[in-house]
Amino acid sequence: MGWNSNKADRRIGGWADRAALLTLLLSAYPAIRLTAQTVDQLALRFTSWTAVTGFERAVTDSLVALLPGGTRDRFGNVIVTLGRGSPRRLASCDIDEPGYVVGNITDDGYLRLRRVPGALLAPLQDQMLEGHRVTLFGEAGPVPAVVAVRSTHLARFRAAAAEAPFTVDDAFVDVGAASRVEAERLGLHVLTPVALTKRPLPYGDRLLAAPRAGERVGCAALAAAVLGQSKVRGTVVVAFAVQSLYASKGAHAVAALHGPFDATAVALLDARYHLTPVETVSLAAADSLRRALMTWMEGR
Repeated sequence: MGWNSNKADRRIGGWADRAALLTLLLSAYPAIRLTAQTVDQLALRFTSWTAVTGFERAVTDSLVALLPGGTRDRFGNVIVTLGRGSPRRLASCDIDEPGYVVGNITDDGYLRLRRVPGALLAPLQDQMLEGHRVTLFGEAGPVPAVVAVRSTHLARFRAAAAEAPFTVDDAFVDVGAASRVEAERLGLHVLTPVALTKRPLPYGDRLLAAPRAGERVGCAALAAAVLGQSKVRGTVVVAFAVQSLYASKGAHAVAALHGPFDATAVALLDARYHLTPVETVSLAAADSLRRALMTWMEGR
């Protein structure tokens, strides 16, 4: 998709090297010129983060610490403002992801799950949990766990076709606790957020596989553009939006709190195997996105 004219929504990214998008913010801090390797490192860092919709605080804390001039607005979005004057433009990306919360803790220490309300899930999202490692983000920090599977010994003589597909209602999460009290001592309670454990995998010719890789690496390219930017034309507001899966609430809050804008753009990369745990993006395309963002901010 190419550039559109005034007041157009723009999108930059692409599997090959397509550009189409986004802006970022300015700061009074000295510019840090980044290399493609740094973009790769930021991509690994961002795809390792977990930000279940409505529970993004840990990730927004990291973004505020990473980005000079970064602040959190009243809604929770991370905002960086570069430059001043007109035109006033917006570059944004979404940082949240679908996930689960603890719905109950059994007397023998297992945790039951519920989907986060309102979040759009991939068609096989629940089945991706079965037998896999998950992380619970409790009051005392992250807790590793695994989702139990049916006993192969007890189930071996049952016809597989007669069994309904695995759903979140079938999930029993094992954190190594033998009782409800032991689980609670780990800082785990009802509404503790839960997500698949992130294990981003670089492979091939600068490819990266990870859940939500298109969104997260797009955000990494946006952050790299902000860190490396020395000048902008007018004002560029860069927003890392939360709660996008709740009818884009974060994006609406950005427009209400920081707009109006003369033009907007969204940082996003095309991905293969979309909405799977191995969603794959090109880091070469991420670097192209970073350069395109910097050029857009400069008004060239």
